[in-house]
Amino acid sequence: MPVSVSLPLPPRVGVWLIGARGSVATTVVAGCAAVTAGLHPPTGLVTETPAFADSGLPDLSTLVFGGHDTTDCPLPKRAEQLAAGGVLPAGLPAAVEAELGAAEREIRPGGPVPGDTRGEERLIDEFAADLRDFVRRCGLARAVVVNVASTEPAATGTELPPSSLYAAAALRAGCPYVNFTPSTGLHHPALATVAESSGLPYAGRDGKTGQTLLRSVLGPMFAQRALAVRAWSGSNLLGGGDGAALADPAAAEAKNAGKERVLADTLGTTPEGRVHIDDVPVLGDWKTAWDHVAFDGFLGVRMILQTIWQGCDSALAAPLVLDLARLVARAHEAGLSGPLGELAFFFKDPVGDAPSALAEQHAQLERFARRLRGGAEPAARSGARSRRETPGRQRDHTSGSEEESG
Repeated sequence: MPVSVSLPLPPRVGVWLIGARGSVATTVVAGCAAVTAGLHPPTGLVTETPAFADSGLPDLSTLVFGGHDTTDCPLPKRAEQLAAGGVLPAGLPAAVEAELGAAEREIRPGGPVPGDTRGEERLIDEFAADLRDFVRRCGLARAVVVNVASTEPAATGTELPPSSLYAAAALRAGCPYVNFTPSTGLHHPALATVAESSGLPYAGRDGKTGQTLLRSVLGPMFAQRALAVRAWSGSNLLGGGDGAALADPAAAEAKNAGKERVLADTLGTTPEGRVHIDDVPVLGDWKTAWDHVAFDGFLGVRMILQTIWQGCDSALAAPLVLDLARLVARAHEAGLSGPLGELAFFFKDPVGDAPSALAEQHAQLERFARRLRGGAEPAARSGARSRRETPGRQRDHTSGSEEESG
């Protein structure tokens, strides 16, 4: 009589989303459920391409979602709103209602909120406690914190902005961190030592989903073709929460810094022109990005290239968030720590030492995939290092106590 053997279940990995009830986060949760159930193919998921087949990434079916948010619209309701706007396929919210409900039950109140009297230390402590509780209750091997909240103005002074409070909480809870926004996050000077001594991998900043993705391809083309770019101007029209947030000139400035840096790095010079961002509420989650490039050809002949990118921000961002969560979780499992410059492919303003041209970034990412197959080893081109090279215990500078790394 045959004996049935029960195979051990693969370890589950948490994805803790900052801005967990927003458009991007809702699309991440619904999209992961849809792909896992075979309702839709994994279009847009870089980690589902052959280069990553044997890299030991956590399967999409093992991801467990939770997060922080300051709004109270439940995920199932938000998904219905996105379906009505064409962001999610019609009928998908009903098909993945159980998964949306499960993620909704793991969302905790964020902050600070208007009138909040909690100080920085208390907020960080409470956010970190939420993370530890999530990992413990759900029986997770680890959890990755991903910031997908609306863009905030660049930080000034010593006060930690919300994005940095969440980043500090991630490190305090022993969780790797990804900043998918242009907000400050771990870039705050007060957190530099904390990040360095945490023994954790981290990545960011500002997901590269549309206009800058195109610029990272076209910039190297002009340089390689020896064509002189005289001016590069652009315009973004968008609505939704991101459009409202970027109506603030300070937030728009933080967003544009990464767009302009890509051109400076790939062209070797900073051309004239700026990107203008306009909030058009009626567009909702849809964005139109226009670029106007003035360049000189042979004998100084003046020419123009214009591009128009029309896309759905959440549908462009969501698969990259899943890619990053899987890659950073695997890096943590492999014992890597520090800035993951190898993930520059996903960002406008990447951490660590990384090229700016998309083709070079993709080649670096594929090398990283091969590296993950063999576990941890010293990094040649990025700030990431093996945790085996760091002390087993690190001081948590956000709490002043000794904790085990990672």
